[in-house]
Amino acid sequence: MFLNELKPLFQELTQHPVSFMGGFVSGVLRLNLNDDPVKTWLNQQGTSSTNTSATTEAHNGKSSGPQSINID
Repeated sequence: MFLNELKPLFQELTQHPVSFMGGFVSGVLRLNLNDDPVKTWLNQQGTSSTNTSATTEAHNGKSSGPQSINID
């Protein structure tokens, strides 16, 4: 039962071991892919960051937290 829940994890590990371990290590170390050392390295490797809207909002002072709405 518990192994069935981990089956997709093991499939990704066997299909793409290098990218899986890179993502796993960056998650464990809580590396932000938009920070300078990691971002420049990714750009040199030919990849692009897809999470640009979150960093743009963070730099503009806008937060992506809860927002209030008015219902008439």
